Amino acid sequence: MMEERFWHRHYDPKVPPSLDYPKVPLQQFLDDSAAKFPDRVAITFLGKQITYGELLGYCNAFARGLADMGVRKGARVALYLPNVPQMIIAYYGVLKAGAICVPTNPLYTERELSYQVKDSGAKVLVTLDLELTLSKVKAVKDTVGLEKVIVGRVSDYLPFPKSLLYPLAKRRDLAGIPADGGYVRFRDLVDGDHSAPPEVKVEPEDTAALMYTGGTTGVSKGAVLTHSNIVANTYHFFCWASAGEMHDTPQDSIMAVLPLFHTFGMTICMHSSILWGGRLILFPTRPKPDVSDLLEMVRDEQPDYLPGVPALYTAIANNPRAKEYKIDCIQGCMSGAAPLPVEVLQKFEAMTGGKIFEGYGLSETSPVAAANPRLGLRKPGSVGLPFIDTEIRIVDQTTGETDMPLGESGEILIKGPQVMKGYWNRPEETRAALREGWFYTGDIGRMDEDGYVFIVDRKKDMVITGGFNVYPRDVEEVLYEHPKVLEAGVIGVPDERSGERVKAFVVLKEGQSATEEEIIEFCRTKLTAYKVPKYVEFRKELPKNNVGKLLRRVLREEHGGAR
Repeated sequence: MMEERFWHRHYDPKVPPSLDYPKVPLQQFLDDSAAKFPDRVAITFLGKQITYGELLGYCNAFARGLADMGVRKGARVALYLPNVPQMIIAYYGVLKAGAICVPTNPLYTERELSYQVKDSGAKVLVTLDLELTLSKVKAVKDTVGLEKVIVGRVSDYLPFPKSLLYPLAKRRDLAGIPADGGYVRFRDLVDGDHSAPPEVKVEPEDTAALMYTGGTTGVSKGAVLTHSNIVANTYHFFCWASAGEMHDTPQDSIMAVLPLFHTFGMTICMHSSILWGGRLILFPTRPKPDVSDLLEMVRDEQPDYLPGVPALYTAIANNPRAKEYKIDCIQGCMSGAAPLPVEVLQKFEAMTGGKIFEGYGLSETSPVAAANPRLGLRKPGSVGLPFIDTEIRIVDQTTGETDMPLGESGEILIKGPQVMKGYWNRPEETRAALREGWFYTGDIGRMDEDGYVFIVDRKKDMVITGGFNVYPRDVEEVLYEHPKVLEAGVIGVPDERSGERVKAFVVLKEGQSATEEEIIEFCRTKLTAYKVPKYVEFRKELPKNNVGKLLRRVLREEHGGAR
């Protein structure tokens, strides 16, 4: 049990400083909720409803299907899926097979997909029959060592008559499934034996997921999250969001606009909903810029919780017709991934009557490490208090050992049951990030006299656009592939809609000329849309230090102090 800390006095009255966590694997959440609430709706997807009893059966069958194709304990399975029922079925099915989930952004390019599959060593990948995803899988399958590709159809989990009409209306968006042994239809697995999953002993300290992140250095790597890491953080959120009222209640619903392949959506939406027997409403694509499609779903489904990123709440708050969609159903929201403007918080809460509690975390912390109380004091600009059983230190940026006085800035260190085991196959990176039980985040912040944490700066070079992390090195490497580019540097610049957008500074080779659109178009062919530069500025030279290292800090200062 955690000793009393000075920030605990600001917790909501029924939220304890410490919890007793069940020593169970993550999939136990589903087993327990299906046993208690077999007829409750677990998933709502575009009008289709799946009960907990049905979901458990699908997951058990999927796990057995994986075992039959040779997936053993510890194998990695890549999930190249958007927010569809197949994502949840596959995730829990992989866990029940004793394997490790590798959630992957379905918007990734062939280059980005190849890297994660190779690095994780995944031999099996799950995706949809969309041209957007399956065409890229086909292109890289043999070169990255994939042995089996499991392909679902969006129409598999649509209600009648949508299930019949969708393949006709969207036929241009669909890709054919190759008729060879390397490809397996998703339904062939879930339509199998629903009685029980394979008998695999899964321990709480076994790895549940590899969540890819740029970490503290910008080099993409897999954060190793154990079952116990995610179980603890899911219980943290359940307790925090319910203000300590952790018991069976009338069913709450949570809308998953956050992508489930991201650790924020994974824990706060998917696992939390299943833990408390909630109804998970899947929003399968990105909302339109005016979020009218999202607002229509809110009107139709009436969710109790809407976790999101500041860009989402900004768009809703600035939509002049938002109140017409009955958004006063929303009781609570958790905001993360970027700073939430105070005026947006106030405007959104006035429109809905619900509360936004802003938080802070990283993929390496499963993800939440701090949050503002649901009912108690919220401080403008703060990401709140250290979570249950979580400690946060602010240390000097030079040695990383000396605690800074309250109110002064330094590097944020985190210790708690949700902190990752390490980075996948990267012992040196792990030793640098985890020291004596503390995770060195690389983020700069301060803590006030009440224990509230304020983020001074995100990871020094990372760009956060619409809640997604963009690592400048990823974009710069693509820019360097352009035959006319000599040097390139990338920073984030302020953007009202997305928080930040990517800006590239480019030095062309002697005698060459290029346009801004030419460079942007080149990047579009090699990068996910949110990583593509919005702006390109041509320079004769880029600022560097005395050993030739690019100084992105100077670029930000020259731009006008961006960030």
